[in-house]
Amino acid sequence: MVSKPGTTFHILFHCPYPALGIKEVKVNLRVYILCRHQGMAHLQIVPAGSKPVEAQFVEMKVPLYSYGCEKKVKRALSHLRGIHSVRVDYELQKVTVWGICNKDDVLATVKKKRREARFWDQSLECDQAAPPSEELKARLRRPPLPPMASSLFRPRLLLRRHFRLPLHLASFSPSSASNSPPESPAGLPPPSYPSPFPSSLPHHHFFCSSTASIPTVTLSTDADPPPDAAAVYQELRAAEDGSSDLGRRDWEALSGVLRSFAKSPWVSDQALALYIPSSFFLTAVRCFRLFFLQRCPPATFRYLIALGPSAAADRFLFPIFADFCLEEFPDKLRGFRTLMESADLTQPHTWFPFARAMRRRIIYHCGPTNSGKTYNALVRFMEARSGVYCSPLRLLAMEVFDRVNASGIYCSLHTGQEKKTLPFSNHVACTIEMISTEECYDVAVIDEVQMMADSTRGYAWTRALLGLKVDEIHLCGDPSVLKIVKSICKETGDDLQVNQYERFKPLVVEAKTLLGNMKNVRSGDCIVAFSRREIFEVKLAIEKFTKHKCCVIYGALPPETRRQQAGLFNQQDNEYDVLVASDAVGMGLNLNIRRVVFYSLSKYNGDKMMPVPASQVKQIAGRAGRRGSVYPDGLTTTFVKDDLDYLIECLQQPFEQVQKVGLFPFYEQVELFAAQYSKSTLCELLEKFRDNCRLDGNYFLCQHDGIRKVANMLEKVQNLSLEDRFNFCFAPVNIRDPKAMYHLLRFASHYSEDRPVTIAMGMPKSSAQNDAELLDLETKHQVVSMYLWLSNHFKKDTFPYVQKAETMATGIADLLSKSLAKVCWKPESRQKGKPVAPEKDGLDKAISCAQAGYKSPKSLVQVFTM
Repeated sequence: MVSKPGTTFHILFHCPYPALGIKEVKVNLRVYILCRHQGMAHLQIVPAGSKPVEAQFVEMKVPLYSYGCEKKVKRALSHLRGIHSVRVDYELQKVTVWGICNKDDVLATVKKKRREARFWDQSLECDQAAPPSEELKARLRRPPLPPMASSLFRPRLLLRRHFRLPLHLASFSPSSASNSPPESPAGLPPPSYPSPFPSSLPHHHFFCSSTASIPTVTLSTDADPPPDAAAVYQELRAAEDGSSDLGRRDWEALSGVLRSFAKSPWVSDQALALYIPSSFFLTAVRCFRLFFLQRCPPATFRYLIALGPSAAADRFLFPIFADFCLEEFPDKLRGFRTLMESADLTQPHTWFPFARAMRRRIIYHCGPTNSGKTYNALVRFMEARSGVYCSPLRLLAMEVFDRVNASGIYCSLHTGQEKKTLPFSNHVACTIEMISTEECYDVAVIDEVQMMADSTRGYAWTRALLGLKVDEIHLCGDPSVLKIVKSICKETGDDLQVNQYERFKPLVVEAKTLLGNMKNVRSGDCIVAFSRREIFEVKLAIEKFTKHKCCVIYGALPPETRRQQAGLFNQQDNEYDVLVASDAVGMGLNLNIRRVVFYSLSKYNGDKMMPVPASQVKQIAGRAGRRGSVYPDGLTTTFVKDDLDYLIECLQQPFEQVQKVGLFPFYEQVELFAAQYSKSTLCELLEKFRDNCRLDGNYFLCQHDGIRKVANMLEKVQNLSLEDRFNFCFAPVNIRDPKAMYHLLRFASHYSEDRPVTIAMGMPKSSAQNDAELLDLETKHQVVSMYLWLSNHFKKDTFPYVQKAETMATGIADLLSKSLAKVCWKPESRQKGKPVAPEKDGLDKAISCAQAGYKSPKSLVQVFTM
């Protein structure tokens, strides 16, 4: 019976493996009973003459999501050795951990698991570890159970939790205290007992199910010192297949160690770093396992059996496995290494050595819309001797081009569709994709820098920030990417200055919505809808039931038409006093908007209707009010009352900090990657690049579904080089428009045959009379615009009809403007079967609301400073 601390035991180990050359080992150990709790005795077994480690308690406040997650908390802490019990107090939001454990390890584990698991509150931090209360100590150290209750428990040491070795039973008999050293077989060093606990806890700790007698115990020994991995591999290579004399039982034990090695995530990660691809890893491990089993020397076998299926065995075996792979599969590893290097997108700031050689100054103009941040950046742009303005849209680049030239400073215009180079100009206004990282400028302005996080175009902003060779870069945008910009500036070594801005006047949310009544529309209102069909339905309803005339702006319209519609709306001497627009109104236009009214706050994402993101709502609502206009105060509300709560919620939310920004490979990187897959198509190359590329924690690979769809279509065209295919994939085409896709295929086919590419499309003779003709005008302008883009990216002599295309583009834009002025038909949708937003039945809904004649209550106003 274990009745008091200090009892000494003789432990006799019987070895079941003949190959070890050991029959039995006797060891003197002393058992200490640290404390008893709920029928469990916490024992500590140490070599005779050593002192035990005192039990430690860890208490911490851990915010939890819900009741009933005690098992999850225990599972989160289960990998720590020495944990006896975990108590959860939901009222106090506290977790108490008891055992022979390190406080720092417990705290680090809780913080790590809290970030990974859903049951932890993601917004709060754990308190530092605190000493236990006296009440807790008294409860844990209560007296032992009575003998009768104690006899109800079957005493056995629970060791599989700590030792993953093949377990065997050994005689365990108490005796008087003895300090004699353990005996060892002749010719072998005294056995050592590696601790399964952290290095800070040098003794063995076990949990006994009662304080009764202990008839059995299980321990393991290391009979031999650790072999040298390099020497082991040379010995394996020198041996012959079948030279190992392992018995069946030994073979199975060693196979268990190797199976654990193959399943270890650490091993697979290290193998990937050694350029062993995941697709080949299991094959390599299978060959290594057979090689090792057939040639394993006795000393190595004894050492691995002593370690068992453990992390220590994995770390011992991996250098041997690495040498085996390097010798057996050199071509495979060399090819994958080249593949990985070509798909390596880590450290993208090193792609631009000239920019890294400069000490650039970055000024971040951080603030919401209508705060003057872009204006101040443009003032510095015009003061500099040379500069470049990078715009997210052609429309905005054209507006800056006109504004700078009107101020007497020569400025050129570079967009995908047109290049206007003025003599003696040192300033350039361009779209972000057209920026040149080879030119040197004094000042650069990157507008709407938060677009770095865009899933499809974000790579263009990232490339501009990393690669521009300028002394001074002005970034204009909201605070969402400020954190990631700071991180990038630390990598590039650039100096960062942050200028904070506030709106000139706060944005006001009207609690009085339109209540579904178009008669409540007023002059200066902008009704925002998120589909082409809804835009025209709203326009028809307003012009039918009110005296207002509407201008229309949406993404499919040419920039020239959008500028014309914006000019009509801004002028005060005409009847066009209401604007109906899509989310395209969020950037690129200066508009005199009094109030932004959201017709709906849901949009189609290509699969289903989803709520509009809060960041987009704030961007669009912020367009209301403009300094220096007739509407300096900004108002916003919704068409129906049900959407008002979501609008207020979006405006109240702070800007969410972006964690990653976009990247996309250059053609040279794709070409290097393609050398490993000479027979793969471009579409297949892009898919394999996506699967194999490596990225830093600050970056993600931009989506390229549209690029892959175009690449797949271009497989029908022969004699196109990989570079030409890659460039054709970036042409501005609506992949959902079959007519536009057909013309792109025809352009590529003519180009591949090295014959002049024709437009092959007549100029429309009149404005649209119905929605089908209006859609046809939009498609024709897109085709002409695509022709102009291709002429600027490929050989000029292959696209000889540039002047004709420019004339057609201007004419089609004028016809679209005339068509929008007389729209009087029910619109059609480009996507058949597209779902309608809930509780929005389009024109019928708008008409019925207007005919119902709702009376609006008195306006209640809430003010938001964005």
